[in-house]
Amino acid sequence: MERDNEMAAAVCEIPSILDLEVMLRMEIGKIAEEHLRKKILPFWEGLKDEENGGYYGYMDFDLNVDKAAVKGCILNSRILWFFSNAAIVLKEDSLLEYAEHAYKFMKDHCFDEENGGVYWSVYADGTLADTTKHTYNQAFAVYALSSYYAASGDNEALEYAYGLVDMIETKCADQDGYLEAFDRMFQPIENDKLSENGVVAQRTMNTLLHVFEAYTELYRVTKDQGIANHLISILDTFADKIYNKAYHRQEVFFDRQFNSLIDLHSYGHDIETAWLVDRGLEILGNNRLSEKISPITQALTQKVYQQAYTEHSLLSECERGVNTASRIWWVQAEAVIGFYNGWQKTPEHTEYLAASKDIFQYIMDKFVDRREGSEWYWELDEHGEPIDQKPIVEPWKCPYHNGRMCMELIQRDKIYQV
Repeated sequence: MERDNEMAAAVCEIPSILDLEVMLRMEIGKIAEEHLRKKILPFWEGLKDEENGGYYGYMDFDLNVDKAAVKGCILNSRILWFFSNAAIVLKEDSLLEYAEHAYKFMKDHCFDEENGGVYWSVYADGTLADTTKHTYNQAFAVYALSSYYAASGDNEALEYAYGLVDMIETKCADQDGYLEAFDRMFQPIENDKLSENGVVAQRTMNTLLHVFEAYTELYRVTKDQGIANHLISILDTFADKIYNKAYHRQEVFFDRQFNSLIDLHSYGHDIETAWLVDRGLEILGNNRLSEKISPITQALTQKVYQQAYTEHSLLSECERGVNTASRIWWVQAEAVIGFYNGWQKTPEHTEYLAASKDIFQYIMDKFVDRREGSEWYWELDEHGEPIDQKPIVEPWKCPYHNGRMCMELIQRDKIYQV
């Protein structure tokens, strides 16, 4: 409680840059590294399925692993990404064994070798469960394969990534942008995977964001100008069609003509977008785009800070003017990175660093599950208590957001170590 009061006071007072440099001596990067090494990595290593390949797809709130549960291909991609990047950031070659295990499962079971693309899910033994081809899912496979190539030097993984890019651009897109859901033969179907809040969208901000994220990683490891051109097109779409200049937010769900379908402000996606786009701009090195897009990422960060940062944490979303009361695990992780990035890009906004450290402490105090054999809770109620209907692992609950938070802090904090 005393530590919470001190952090709250720091946020309210908006400390100077000198004060924040003192705060950095708390070595948030080292704390994140210890958490990654001692909590997150061992947990996911323990879910390795030695019998059927891949990683177990479900653990309930009471820490019971369902070894027969469906394995989401997106979960497998995110695990592949996680172990690949952990091997790079921590300089631990032993982690490549876990990445290779995920890669082999992806090759053997998640790819449709006949029609192309990655399935939505498979059963525990690798047989087909849901043959939906979703653009979002293809993007995460590109993201994971690019990182695995960077970690392992495996050219086959890079070939798979390029094959998926060709498929996304020829089968999952039209002249205006990316579409969403398809059947096994790439015929359009209803987008029930990424549609929520009572709408069925033909285009989503979320899919566009993660295609951008995937292509950023592929461009980082290849410097392929064709991939750069795709990134430039996505950024123009983001600025001209996704970003709402009047409200300083992204719209979320769209019809095919990019008309917004609902009054929804997704705070978690906006703060995630701000830092992912900034990272993409840095890697691209395109001055025209940076001049056009950087003011938008700054506006997104500021708006989320002003509207959603409260009680040491970040609200998830606001639908038709009503904020959600609970707190979601991935939103907090993205807020830590997003506000840290916001401070790095605009050092005069010392309040962003204070917010980042405040939310990081909230995560350590509230979201990290202290039970042996667990990791993070999914969701906390309005009183800050874990919601026990939510599992610890399932196709969407993975080491992607919290693992990435740790790795980003490790790398970003090193800049300020003396």
